[in-house]
Amino acid sequence: MIQLTTNPIDATSLLAAAQQPAAGAVVLFLGITRELTGSVRTAALNYEAHATLAEAELMRLEQTARERWPLVECAIVHRLGLMPLIEASVAVVASSPHREAAFAAAKWLIDELKTTVPIWKQEIDPAGATSWVHPEGVTP
Repeated sequence: MIQLTTNPIDATSLLAAAQQPAAGAVVLFLGITRELTGSVRTAALNYEAHATLAEAELMRLEQTARERWPLVECAIVHRLGLMPLIEASVAVVASSPHREAAFAAAKWLIDELKTTVPIWKQEIDPAGATSWVHPEGVTP
């Protein structure tokens, strides 16, 4: 399952969907808005996306993960819009018969998502100044 949303991420529902009889392990990763990145203070984040391309890339990532690991369930949800501190902006859930595959798939999914999916992050500082953040190794 993949989803772009402007609503809060419901981690409880994602976990419930991943908890299946064939799954012995469920891994949930939540990316939340942190206040400090080094010495830079953040008041909020704003996410924008090219929705059609982002959904297509998220579907490709889900399919690839399902081909690489024996996943029972796989979900990727990314929020768009304004994210205050400590709110989740992204969730990745992977369930598998064994923990190694669930951890590996979840890690691969979030790492790939951050570098390949056309979703852009803008930091907003306490004074209201904004700056776009680019993933390491990716040029705009």
